Amino acid sequence: MGFRNRVEAGSALADRLAEYADRSDAVALGLVRGGVPVAAEVARRLRIPLDVLVVRKLGVPWAPEVAFGALGPGGVQVLNEEIAARLAEDEIDLVVRHETTELRRRERLFRLGRTPLDLTGRTAIIIDDGLATGATASAAVAVARTLSAAHVVLATPVGAAAAVTRLTRLADEVICLLEESDFGAVSRYYDDFRQLADSDVTRLLA
Repeated sequence: MGFRNRVEAGSALADRLAEYADRSDAVALGLVRGGVPVAAEVARRLRIPLDVLVVRKLGVPWAPEVAFGALGPGGVQVLNEEIAARLAEDEIDLVVRHETTELRRRERLFRLGRTPLDLTGRTAIIIDDGLATGATASAAVAVARTLSAAHVVLATPVGAAAAVTRLTRLADEVICLLEESDFGAVSRYYDDFRQLADSDVTRLLA
């Protein structure tokens, strides 16, 4: 089982999120970049606002696809201690500095001059195109809590079972359409998993 593309995945996810349709307190928050087209379709189908939540994965220096943590706006930092414990402090610091710079750049670009995200009293529906380690999603949940969200939902079309379990301890609700123990890469669950350019994301958010 899988999806043709992120739009189809967003449509399927919207069906599971139907209880949030037309809710004045709900907002769909796409994680940059891949979560934004999924969130855009959810927002369109549920008739709720779309916004962006910028977080950055902290990748192991010699294997960047392996996350040892993630960063979010407002100084939020989440570490996967099991992986981070294998790294030297200076290795961690170097990655954190680099990703902090990139996070700030993306915040300026993707917030499109809008005021800082305020989730006070709102239902934050955080959406990504897949959960591999869950590090980025964990940071996103922490950011939503920091921004005073009243209820935090983490929604994704596909996810590793271990990551989904981890997120259930952090978010108020986790919705994952396809959960696998032997997960591999997110891309294997999509026929079309093309990389998105910054311009693709800004077009969807506009």
